Amino acid sequence: MSDRPPWIFGKHDTVKTFLGLLVCFSIGLSGNGESGALADQKPNVIIVMTDDQGYPELSVHGNPILQTPHLDKLHGQSVRLTDYHASPMCTPTRGSLMTGLDPARNGAINVSSGRSLLRSDLPTMADFFQADGYRTGIFGKWHLGDNYPYRPADRGFDETLWFPSSHINAVPDHWNNDYFNDSYIRNGKLENFEGYCTDLFFESAISWMKKSIHAGKPFFTYLPTNAPHGPHWAKEGDVEFMKAEVAKTALPGLAANTRRNLIPYLAMIRNIDTNMGKLMSFLDDSGVAENTVLIFATDNGSTFGHAYYPAGMRGRKTQLWEGGHRVPCFIRWPNGEFGSPRDIAGLTQTQDLLPTLIELCGITTPTPPKFDGISLASVLRGGAKAPEDRMLVINYSRMPFGFDYPSPDSPSIMRRDSGAVLWKRWRMLRNSELYDLSSDPLQQENIIDAHPEVADRMRQHLEKWWEEVREMANEPQAISIGNDAENPLMLTACEWLDVFVDQQGQIRKGVRKNGYWHLNIDEPGDYEFELRRWPREAETALSASLPAIQLTAGSRGPGSALPISRARILINGISQTQRINSDDLYARFKIHLKAAGPARLHTWFEDNRNEPICGAYYVYVKRL
Repeated sequence: MSDRPPWIFGKHDTVKTFLGLLVCFSIGLSGNGESGALADQKPNVIIVMTDDQGYPELSVHGNPILQTPHLDKLHGQSVRLTDYHASPMCTPTRGSLMTGLDPARNGAINVSSGRSLLRSDLPTMADFFQADGYRTGIFGKWHLGDNYPYRPADRGFDETLWFPSSHINAVPDHWNNDYFNDSYIRNGKLENFEGYCTDLFFESAISWMKKSIHAGKPFFTYLPTNAPHGPHWAKEGDVEFMKAEVAKTALPGLAANTRRNLIPYLAMIRNIDTNMGKLMSFLDDSGVAENTVLIFATDNGSTFGHAYYPAGMRGRKTQLWEGGHRVPCFIRWPNGEFGSPRDIAGLTQTQDLLPTLIELCGITTPTPPKFDGISLASVLRGGAKAPEDRMLVINYSRMPFGFDYPSPDSPSIMRRDSGAVLWKRWRMLRNSELYDLSSDPLQQENIIDAHPEVADRMRQHLEKWWEEVREMANEPQAISIGNDAENPLMLTACEWLDVFVDQQGQIRKGVRKNGYWHLNIDEPGDYEFELRRWPREAETALSASLPAIQLTAGSRGPGSALPISRARILINGISQTQRINSDDLYARFKIHLKAAGPARLHTWFEDNRNEPICGAYYVYVKRL
């Protein structure tokens, strides 16, 4: 790590200093007429990343049910990376996209459990573009931190339309959002919107890009959809269409329940494809298609492909087999001198996109960044091949299912031997399995004992990688409280360290779990902590139940009553308790925090025998 510039692993203000230098450096370059003219020709950049779609869910990849004519058209116009790899789960992929660094270096190693926060001392893709004069916008799923200093607006985005956590209807999301006419966060404020989520994100992005074009400004648009992540709630017309398609397709051996669940999943992708067509038409009609870099990729393997169409691979989302992380990546830029649309072989990964775009777009930096990814600009332009001898490590932390309290044994702790090493067509999994994809594409025969020299070389690479990242891989990132940038703020059980509570369905059930928040107190002073079992907008008493609810395209079961009689809080050695009445919506505590710095926040709801039930799923914090 000694060859990494200090800004890569410095403090947050070091990033600000770096970006300030980048702005000054860029202004200096545009001071003469020639450089200014070049700046006017900067390409626009759009990255569309879908959620849980995977490699199989494209008709151009042979899907037997789904037709994706617009994505197929983009495929036919693009350079396609055919051995391109994400992480097997969404947050690690998103963090790698934004930083060009492996999850173990950037802090975003899991989808929840306090392990999804992208280190605040790292510049993001949006930071680079923003500092180079681009307008930057995000429309959809962020999933790299819901609170300061991790929100999109804290990470280089000018325009932000997003929802918190992993999916719509997750714990931090607005209560009972259901994809239709929901409440999302736009530029720091919760707003009500009309329409279906995917339609809204594309339409909002297009509207914002129109303004950028009118202003004569290059734009960087990040369009990460929540679809087709569960819950699988789709528009009625798409559902009816896919129901007919599934009914007429022979799918031998597919369980009836899986067949039913497949319909709305594919319907969500059909809607994505429709919106991709609208996006591409907008670029054509606006006259900017020729000078726009348009990238389509997905964040991890498919959630259904293994069951009905694995596209010649083994595995699915969350798994180390090829189907868990090999995903599509199409890159189109007509003015980019890419040559004819074609397939490009050779190992590539999400981490490559940021250094590639920096080179393609001519983004200048005072210090050459050191990434885990490499620039593929010369590869895209036909002047080079992807490095043949390249090795990649895919590692991430697992979901801590079954753990109802923080534990050093939690699967959410990243370990050296929990990942995969990729080299040419070799795949070494968990430091104990070796597969040769050229003769065994379904990874069914472990041949590690037959090829000790291959295993040894890949093991050496893994060991070297782990020695570089082991000290930082599991370092928890702290949410700031008391900062003027977000005061008041809402904490949720989604950020309990190494405990999984991420779904509103879990809140309804009243899961008997507890954890703590890893915090940083930005300012000493008097604080108010409001502990709730239900979010404010639910307006329901701590110990009360909730009825089942029918949503636009789905439903949610009843919310269980919990026998809460007492609330307790502990932070920085200060402990307080409060009795709870049957009609109390919350327990509110006022605590004086004497010093700034790190802190752990613990909460408990207890029964009438003072036995713990669970933690407060929602805590509203305010520095007074």
